[in-house]
Amino acid sequence: MLLEIRHFTRYQYESSVFLEPQSLRLKPRSDAAQRLVNFRLDMDPAPAGWSENVDLEGNDVLVAWFEGTTSHLTIGTSAVVETLRVNPFEFIWTGDGSLPVAYAEEVTGLLAPYRRRYESEPVLSLAERLVVECNRDANAFPMLLAQQLHAMLGRVERPEGEPLPPEETLRRGEGSCRDQTLLFMETCRALGYAARFVSGYYYAGAETNEHELHAWAELYLPGGGWRGFDPTSGLAAGEAHIAIAAAIEPRMASPLSGTLRGRGSSSLQTHVELEQVSEDAATERGA
Repeated sequence: MLLEIRHFTRYQYESSVFLEPQSLRLKPRSDAAQRLVNFRLDMDPAPAGWSENVDLEGNDVLVAWFEGTTSHLTIGTSAVVETLRVNPFEFIWTGDGSLPVAYAEEVTGLLAPYRRRYESEPVLSLAERLVVECNRDANAFPMLLAQQLHAMLGRVERPEGEPLPPEETLRRGEGSCRDQTLLFMETCRALGYAARFVSGYYYAGAETNEHELHAWAELYLPGGGWRGFDPTSGLAAGEAHIAIAAAIEPRMASPLSGTLRGRGSSSLQTHVELEQVSEDAATERGA
């Protein structure tokens, strides 16, 4: 389906600051699961210059630099994306399908950084319990885990900050989407899966206007490549998910990263709108 995204972000600073170069990961990617139809980004203050780069994970990154001081930074983006993955389970698992996951020799070295084991007793206990429930089926485990976390954990909104440690999310029995995503990733890594963190958007349907930047995980599955799982919704990532960036660490998929020079506090305001549109409407919007 075709989805239009409008994303507004504003940082208001207590006093004027100087913005060091800022890295923006806000451009939806194009891959086997989605196609970027059009994209526009506006910034206030306007940058003195910028460069469009590709980072180590293959994400599009715009690096902007500025002159003078400012009391705010406002970023607005609009995009139309065609989502393509109607059935996220449409692939054939290749090789041994039992747990722990074993990858083909030619990719084992490349995936090693995504598979580092997280040594936490609560996380390992969760993994071991679900291994029994899925009868050691490596293809069934990710969906079972996503559904279990969705049932176990309440969702809270926490617009800023690093994800909580996985064992803390389990202890609290609730977490933001990035907290739950990190817990999902580390539980899967405990069983040998290669996992990475994804930032993007989730279209909850026309009946709600309450959208926000979202997070979920991708696992590298033999025969399926990188496939998304969303523990916050208890779903596999499909045509309602729009990915922006994916990385081995959450901070490396952050929509905005950079520093500033100045003193005082700051406030953050964000607003996200998602709307399903027709091909004609997408054309009128500049497709």
